[in-house]
Amino acid sequence: MNVMATKPEYRDGNGFIAEVIRSPRKRTADIRVEDGAVSVVVPTELSIERIDSLLKTKRKWIKEKIALHREKAPVSGRQFVSGEAFSYLGRNYRLKVTKGNFAPVKLVQGRLLVSTPEGSQQPHMIRNALVRWYKRQAILKLTDKVDRYAERVGVKPAAIEVRSFKSRWGSCTQRGELHFNWQIMMAPNQLVDYVVVHELCHLLRHDHSPGFWKEVERVMPDFMQRKEQLKEYSTLLTL
Repeated sequence: MNVMATKPEYRDGNGFIAEVIRSPRKRTADIRVEDGAVSVVVPTELSIERIDSLLKTKRKWIKEKIALHREKAPVSGRQFVSGEAFSYLGRNYRLKVTKGNFAPVKLVQGRLLVSTPEGSQQPHMIRNALVRWYKRQAILKLTDKVDRYAERVGVKPAAIEVRSFKSRWGSCTQRGELHFNWQIMMAPNQLVDYVVVHELCHLLRHDHSPGFWKEVERVMPDFMQRKEQLKEYSTLLTL
């Protein structure tokens, strides 16, 4: 099963923080702006100087993409300040913000800790840091859950990826790849399990026919209750 989970580095792009992900499969650098968060996937041995130069060259384009995301993003009411609660697997954790050089989010003793420079960009940097944290947790937790349920479903997915979707929690491709919305990590564990089983069963049936739902019920007899609960939670799982 193919899962990308390399240890990230971070570079200050003067107004944004870029996550650097080194991959032996990459031959050229690839800059991405997703959910307002900047990442650059690069070959394993590419130097920090070359990465900084690339970010500087593309700075205008990156800032435009970030601004476009902010314009289109729905207003969540979040302030991204110390004491604010964020849900992870159905439990609320308080955010603790310290000023200083950027440091990625860590969950320590029931608190989400993050360090960022002060200034007008701080709330956006904190949000982006949280997005990155949720995505990395999603890779770890969803991989574990897929491994646990795949045998019970009777399938072997080709790959697992975490993505951003506007109106769905997951998808299954004809090639057997499972894609999950990182925001599902805000939902309670039992609802995350339902999404995993749902997508795994699509490896047996690529539709929502009665036969498909019978496969889901075989593995998860109370799936209908979980499905309805997920609908109720859907408007709350935003960042």
